[in-house]
Amino acid sequence: MKSIIVGAGIAGSTLALGMDKAGLDYLLLEQAPAFGEVGAGIQLSPNAVRILSWLGLGEDLQRVCAEPDFHKYSVWDTGETVLRVALKPQVQEIYGHPYYHAYRPDLIDAITRRLDRKRVKMKQKVKAVGQGLSGAWVICENGDKYEADVLIGADGIHSVVREQIFQPEPPRASGYVSWRGVVDAEDIADLDIPISAYIDMGPNLSFVYYYISAGRKFNWLATGPTDGKKLESWSQTASREEILGAFKGWYDRPARVIEKTKEIFVTGMCDRNPLESWVQGGITLMGDAAHAMLPYHASGAGQGIEDAWVLARCLQIGASDPKAALKRYEDLRIDRANRMVRHSREAEGWYHLADAEKVARRNARFRKKNVEFGDRITPEQHWLYSYDAEKAVLGADDEWRSLPAW
Repeated sequence: MKSIIVGAGIAGSTLALGMDKAGLDYLLLEQAPAFGEVGAGIQLSPNAVRILSWLGLGEDLQRVCAEPDFHKYSVWDTGETVLRVALKPQVQEIYGHPYYHAYRPDLIDAITRRLDRKRVKMKQKVKAVGQGLSGAWVICENGDKYEADVLIGADGIHSVVREQIFQPEPPRASGYVSWRGVVDAEDIADLDIPISAYIDMGPNLSFVYYYISAGRKFNWLATGPTDGKKLESWSQTASREEILGAFKGWYDRPARVIEKTKEIFVTGMCDRNPLESWVQGGITLMGDAAHAMLPYHASGAGQGIEDAWVLARCLQIGASDPKAALKRYEDLRIDRANRMVRHSREAEGWYHLADAEKVARRNARFRKKNVEFGDRITPEQHWLYSYDAEKAVLGADDEWRSLPAW
């Protein structure tokens, strides 16, 4: 059995590593001329770190990541923290793996330098995909054609595989835009910011920030309403004045971080409506191609990493019947991933409340949660973090499946 993976981002490259580990034959196609990733931060919860560690990345993650002590939710005008949710050391103690903040280029480098380069083809922009009696096929813009038993679309929110095979609705604009930047930590040392995961919530505007690259860099992401003129593009730039104007009247930390940022990027935020199925015959989807989600639960990459392990193992166990193996993968993954798409949409609302009465109710609810849980793991965290992809494959995750999702 041979597979073609379209897209060498975090999800597709992790799948390739999983296939190497499983002894499966595959070809990884990537349209870019070289491996790389737009410079931005990424959050890795223990359910994803567990898989990356199984694939040999444990020491790399320890070396290049930052490990926060809490998620801290604060209000925009005073900076008061109304909710803090435990991370270090509780996550490591309970789940056997930590919660990390990573720099995307660091993570991509750690994954891709382990790939078998004989199985990777760069500069392969896919223009057509399909399948017939003999299997699935891919045709690239340069005329190259590849055939295999299984075709896997790991080609992101604008997936060619999804568009041509599953005929879905177009990406859904959220109505919000995201600005982001990375700062050298030494440039903001005077702010004396502890290593935590921060979410500042204001009227129709939020500011998320945390350390990456073992604390050497500082990543931030601001989200606010859009006039619809911003593209869904991670290479689009914005002026410092544009975003500073949005934070006028806030407490001073966001503006002081933004002022130290040399280059600011902006993108229109989109997700995808959940599909009812990710599989047609010998073709399937994974990662953002299957379930692109908004970033409010910091789970997009983690869900793609979970997909990668489960898909590789299903193909390994079910190699004699690839189509059945793909359906098994879908059965194991689609409900969880689609649930995260919906939860992320819901979070967008309470991040950005503007009505004073609703803000007061949210903050009161958060303060009550602080009292109720203290520094213990919340049920929402446990539902996300306790997922064990290998147990899922083996049908031994009854305990996790019985947990109530938030």
